[in-house]
Amino acid sequence: MTSVILLAAEKESAEVTDWAARIGWVIGLILFVALVYWLMREGWKWRGTLQGDLPELPSAPEEPGEARLTMEGRYHGSTTAGQWLDRIVAHGLGTRSRVELTLTDAGLDVVRPGAADFFVPAAALREARLDKGIAGKVLTEGGLLVVTWAHGEKLIDSGFRSDRAAEHNAWVTTLNDMINKMEGAR
Repeated sequence: MTSVILLAAEKESAEVTDWAARIGWVIGLILFVALVYWLMREGWKWRGTLQGDLPELPSAPEEPGEARLTMEGRYHGSTTAGQWLDRIVAHGLGTRSRVELTLTDAGLDVVRPGAADFFVPAAALREARLDKGIAGKVLTEGGLLVVTWAHGEKLIDSGFRSDRAAEHNAWVTTLNDMINKMEGAR
């Protein structure tokens, strides 16, 4: 028993003898990570350049009217309609953030603290549905409120998640009723 304890006490870690090689590897790894990060950032900026034909986002009118629905939650981004992985980054639409949504007869007011706010006029609204994902965010089935709207020549899907997911169904119903009434009036 004593010999086992002595053997265990004798085993020590080997001393590091080649500090220069280890430091070189660490610096190389840090430079590699920095290069990957820089390439990702350049790709994001390039995507924004490619989407430069997207017009400026409308801002909310001075008097939008009485609120039909309000919601607080998260904005998860916007994509080209029907292509849930084709993220739109132009005009800040790719920036995830907290969100306060307000639906009025004038349209959908999207207020994003720390990011660019925008307004979707009622005439631009096309559809509302529950979905499970949008570029970079996948949730349980029906965990995401997706609003489809027209902007310029492009149809856009914007994804929102309420702090109280039970609100999603009321939003889908109200938005689709509002869209159907507007289409009937045209």
